Amino acid sequence: MNVVDALIETQRITPAQLAEAQSKSKREGCRIDRALISLGIIDEEEILRIASDQLFIPFTDLANVRIPREAIDAMPSRMVHQKHLLPLARFNGTLKVATSDPFDLYAFDELRLLTGLEIQPVLALEDQINIAIKTYYGLGGDTINQMMGENESQTITLEEGAEDLMEMAQEASVIKLVNEIFIEAINERCSDIHIEPYEHDLKVRYRIDGILQDASVPAEIRRFQNAIISRIKIMAKLNIAEKRLPQDGRINLTLGNRQIDIRVSVIPMLFGEGIVMRILDKANVLFTLPELGMAADTFSVFKEQIDRPHGIILVTGPTGSGKTTTLYASLSAILNDEIKCITVEDPVEYHLAGVNQIQVQSKIDMTFARGLRAILRHDPDVIMIGEIRDLETAEAAIQASLTGHLVLSTLHTNDSCSAATRLIDMGVEPFLVTSTLNSAMAQRLVRRVCPSCKAEYEPDYDSLPRDFKIERGTKLWKGVGCRKCHNSGYRGRTGLYELMTMTDEIREKVMQRSGTHEIEHIAKAQGLRLLREDGWRKVLLGETTPDEVVRSTKM
Repeated sequence: MNVVDALIETQRITPAQLAEAQSKSKREGCRIDRALISLGIIDEEEILRIASDQLFIPFTDLANVRIPREAIDAMPSRMVHQKHLLPLARFNGTLKVATSDPFDLYAFDELRLLTGLEIQPVLALEDQINIAIKTYYGLGGDTINQMMGENESQTITLEEGAEDLMEMAQEASVIKLVNEIFIEAINERCSDIHIEPYEHDLKVRYRIDGILQDASVPAEIRRFQNAIISRIKIMAKLNIAEKRLPQDGRINLTLGNRQIDIRVSVIPMLFGEGIVMRILDKANVLFTLPELGMAADTFSVFKEQIDRPHGIILVTGPTGSGKTTTLYASLSAILNDEIKCITVEDPVEYHLAGVNQIQVQSKIDMTFARGLRAILRHDPDVIMIGEIRDLETAEAAIQASLTGHLVLSTLHTNDSCSAATRLIDMGVEPFLVTSTLNSAMAQRLVRRVCPSCKAEYEPDYDSLPRDFKIERGTKLWKGVGCRKCHNSGYRGRTGLYELMTMTDEIREKVMQRSGTHEIEHIAKAQGLRLLREDGWRKVLLGETTPDEVVRSTKM
């Protein structure tokens, strides 16, 4: 093979590495270039660039490719999926086609016969071709084509019975399609999958970094709506015949070495059942406290708070603001062999080594409050409550704190200064709040500027929010868009934090049942940094953008 000879001649690989690749090639029945890549001796791009020089086939970057409609129409989609070829352009009786395998000459001959066009091949990375195929042909496009071609009479309609759906949901093609939806979501770091039925459409959307994005799926997926939903119900151990009532379930998946839990919620809607699936990937949530994005001074004070032997520490914010992640990171920071920690959660999202975790079971009256009262007899040092929802749970948490336990929990309030007034609104006496509440920390999540395409720019100072005060000439950062962030300019998220610690002045205001604004006024005078102010600090550090801070916080 000329490419391998070139690698040897340029001393890019050694004879010993070539021998290792040849052994793997014979053992697994793969080509030597593929064996070199899988062994990590050389990467795909270097192989393709050498092949480009040896075979006189141009190498191209598909990161920002735009494929015209006439090129897509000129090539059968079956060839795209089966041979992994991507049409790029059509001109003067010639079809320009990208491939990651320049040695599959039969594919070019077959394409020439099918299209009647001359084929001009170019080389491109396999990952880039995959992304472009998903973008222009839809996720699972090859599976949809197969399903439509197998037997037209098997196409699912809304009127089919449970027996037919059960049979279709077990079809290999349906299983493969649903698996592809899961794998794509997990690989894209998606937190939720939304499957939404409409009158003439079935939408699949992924929530990535807190923002919903349409998944590129073929329009024909609508015809298999019920089979897809039934397959998900079977995986979640739900009743596929029940279409009138909401149902909740759970799916456990293994992807490589990763254990993935998926919480499934099914709700009947006008044009079928809608499904939302929360993906719980342990590898993506178990952070340490320094990784969460706290400023050094905030982290220092918060670490002092969680190291205390007793009291209540609350993390506040709306759903999806990362409260549970912060609690898990806090537990990881204080756990050792001398501490016993018990949690009461609904549901238990992740398994922590060395922590005794209890699942709330509302159907059998196993509530937060009941579980909390029971675990006090198990001699814990630290207790984590998933959420304080009502007076009963709040009183149980306060009782645990008063008897010498450190209690960590979450509360739904918009800012840290509202935590004390929220507990009083629930019915807790002010003197109990002041004697047990150590601190409250509000938080939000904002998207990070993509590190791969991060660029400095000078903003339009007049259009910036009036509370973001910077001098003219100050440069900010943004992502210009690249393949890694799907041209969004953002990749990953970081937290904004507002930590209020209980001081004598704040306790006095709480005892007087003062409003949130009065408490906030005192806290700011004592050094409280608001969520929005923490956001502006991260903008100046180049971690996020003004648009993200405005989207996530109030002025």
